[in-house]
Amino acid sequence: MKGEKFLKITGILMIIGGALGIIFGLLAVVGVAALASAVEGSAGVLYLAAFLVLVSAIIELIAGIMGVKYCKVPEKAQSCLVIGIVVAVMSVLGQILNVVGGSSFSATSLITGLILPVLYIVGAVLNKKSA
Repeated sequence: MKGEKFLKITGILMIIGGALGIIFGLLAVVGVAALASAVEGSAGVLYLAAFLVLVSAIIELIAGIMGVKYCKVPEKAQSCLVIGIVVAVMSVLGQILNVVGGSSFSATSLITGLILPVLYIVGAVLNKKSA
């Protein structure tokens, strides 16, 4: 029962975050395209960052939908666990790309970016144990 609630609540939050991320990712791609046309030079890292935001948001949205859909199906907990790990890895990759792009490393940003995926993973593990 506890894993079910973890998955459902974090799944709903991931759906909201994923939907917002898709909107911001699309805006980032448009912004990078406008910037690239206005300024000479390579915008490759910016395109990569915008693409990563978009892909991460789509994966987060899918994870959220799976969490809500499968919160009452402990047999599907392994699938939720795997996609939760993918979301966490994408969050870490985003932080790495931030540093490569010239920003300073922020432990706070890394931790806040991992809170929801980690709670989602905990919910999947607890749900798997209840099977």
